[in-house]
Amino acid sequence: MSDPLVYLNGAISPLSEAKVSVLDRGFIFGDGIYEVIPIYARKAFRADQHMARLFRSLAAIGIANPHSKAEWLALIQQVADAFADDDQMVYVQVTRGVAKRAHAFPKEATPTVFIMTNPLVLPSAAVRAAGVACVSMEDKRWLHCEIKSISLLGNVLAAQNAAEHAVTETIQFRDGFLTEASASNVWVVKDGKLMGPPKDNLILEGIRYGLIEELCAALAIPLSARRITRDEVFAADEVLLSSATKEVLPVVSIDGQAIGNGKPGPIYAALYAAYQDAKAA
Repeated sequence: MSDPLVYLNGAISPLSEAKVSVLDRGFIFGDGIYEVIPIYARKAFRADQHMARLFRSLAAIGIANPHSKAEWLALIQQVADAFADDDQMVYVQVTRGVAKRAHAFPKEATPTVFIMTNPLVLPSAAVRAAGVACVSMEDKRWLHCEIKSISLLGNVLAAQNAAEHAVTETIQFRDGFLTEASASNVWVVKDGKLMGPPKDNLILEGIRYGLIEELCAALAIPLSARRITRDEVFAADEVLLSSATKEVLPVVSIDGQAIGNGKPGPIYAALYAAYQDAKAA
């Protein structure tokens, strides 16, 4: 793969030449936020929702937003346009900037802005047809998961747990209730009804959360957001994952126990088809 072009602090350069200071607070403290935006046919998908979440995350940790919405979208499109693939995954990161190492916010610091893109790789048709396996673990992350923070060690450890078990995801529970997976929202189907955890500080509200709400309304699939127990997850007819890179993906086993009949179910099939229609709209 050729050296792609990236954006860093006002300049476009090859990725191999992009450099930040070792005193950047993103490197020292993980003091920053990020956003991941899928590009289909060279057009950002649900760009307004991604921008709204980016702005919320910046405000939540007190980083002054360095760009207007129009400026952000133009920068993202500029990076995407310089990439060969029509379908991409754009990564945006903003840190508090470079400052002398001290825990409290520096009085003056210019945010570091970084944008790169990669090919969008989605699960294959064969993977979707078979469904995926997951494992579970206790959610030990901090209590502000609603912020899309670059401080992702908890998620990294959960993802590594899945890798060590040779499965797709780790589904997490806090005090016996479902939260989310390492990099996905999690949905539970019972008796034709879809359920998801509440949109609170214990999960990152994925952009697909709102999309699935819209798709369920259009398909007349009952949807509720509430606390979901571990027992309810394992007794579900279907369990689904949603994320930018998974779109909607069926889970057929957790911890080696089959979910439902151990095959992708009808709610998954309906939501996946509707998702594809939404992409093409």
